[in-house]
Amino acid sequence: MGLNSTMQGDRIHITILGRRNAGKSSIINAITGQDIAIVSDIKGTTTDPVSKAMEILPLGPCLIIDTPGLDDQGELGTKRIEKTLKMLNKTDIAIIVTDISSLTCRDLNSQYGMSPDEEHIINLVEEKKLPYIIALNQSDRLGTGKTEEIYNIILSKNPGIPVKLISTTQKTGIEELKDSLALLAPDPSSIPGITKDLVKPGEIAVLVTPVDSAAPKGRLIMPQQQVIRDLLDNGAAAVVTQVPGLKNILKQLAGNIKIVITDSQAFKEVAAIVPEEIPLTSFSILFARHKGNFNKLIEGAAAIENLKDGDKVLIAEGCTHRRQCEDIGTVKIPKWLKEHSGKELIIETCSGTSFPADLSPYSLIIHCGGCTLTEKEMKYRISCAGGQGIPIVNYGIFIAYVNKILKRSINMFPSVSKIFKD
Repeated sequence: MGLNSTMQGDRIHITILGRRNAGKSSIINAITGQDIAIVSDIKGTTTDPVSKAMEILPLGPCLIIDTPGLDDQGELGTKRIEKTLKMLNKTDIAIIVTDISSLTCRDLNSQYGMSPDEEHIINLVEEKKLPYIIALNQSDRLGTGKTEEIYNIILSKNPGIPVKLISTTQKTGIEELKDSLALLAPDPSSIPGITKDLVKPGEIAVLVTPVDSAAPKGRLIMPQQQVIRDLLDNGAAAVVTQVPGLKNILKQLAGNIKIVITDSQAFKEVAAIVPEEIPLTSFSILFARHKGNFNKLIEGAAAIENLKDGDKVLIAEGCTHRRQCEDIGTVKIPKWLKEHSGKELIIETCSGTSFPADLSPYSLIIHCGGCTLTEKEMKYRISCAGGQGIPIVNYGIFIAYVNKILKRSINMFPSVSKIFKD
């Protein structure tokens, strides 16, 4: 992801669902105007979910996800379906594709006017409360009268749902499909900012961004980029420094600093430098609030005191990256956790999309800030933990807690848990 690209976690995620050979890959190619997905008459050509970041007008930046058919068969097919269903946890809009020419009289007489496989897909999407579009593909294969008859039946059985006639062969219905996607996209004004309620236009935020071996060469890490852009979008000013230059910046800007935001790994050092009267928090804590259930993550910190020898702790990250010798997830956090708890713990890690469905073996989950995850996926993970009775805390909140500065780092936030605030 380059400097000029919208972060994946901030893109609208569109997932294409349907049976094998319904034309899902062809629709992706038609929407994007590129041969992104492999198209074949052989069933099951798409064997894994495939994502492509795109700019699609009038929708804007989005991530399109092509998936295997949900009628896949056999042991391998079952695993493919499981992967596809995981995609729903990060989906903003679903497109359910059906081959209109394959529908039978029995299908048309069913609840939604489609096959049992497609009706199962609709039920899954509705359970997730996702907006969706029904795309009737291969509309050129039937006569106009028959096509309109089937279209009207499906339209009448799915009130309030956009139903679009598509022909990927003749490239018809694609622009109408894009327009419907744009109408279902979240309203940008309804999406909360990261710092909007903390730093007003014209005010100054000081960002402490240590440059260490884990920092990508020539650029800032994602949370830092996103916070800077958020401040600029809100008309605020961002002053960026490393820890050694912080004292001088505080002196030069005395009386004009609204907040200091630091990399969590430098929390203890920065807290010792920044005067108590200046609000202080971290990038990771900002993302805990921006993308997660903030109160649930704060409350999860208390579970650290309940850990016992032999307990398992899961350290989870939303992205995959090359591990450094002082990696925060596999080295630093386990070290700080052991020092604080004094217990012999079993540490397990996961990254990317490999978040376990069964969390029961764990006594605590420590999750990254989720900058690469969508809000929907981050909240899903927190909900999974809560539903299984497993406390969950994020990196920044954990680091602030073990350094005894959690109260200070959340005091400026309205309507947060009072467990540590009072």
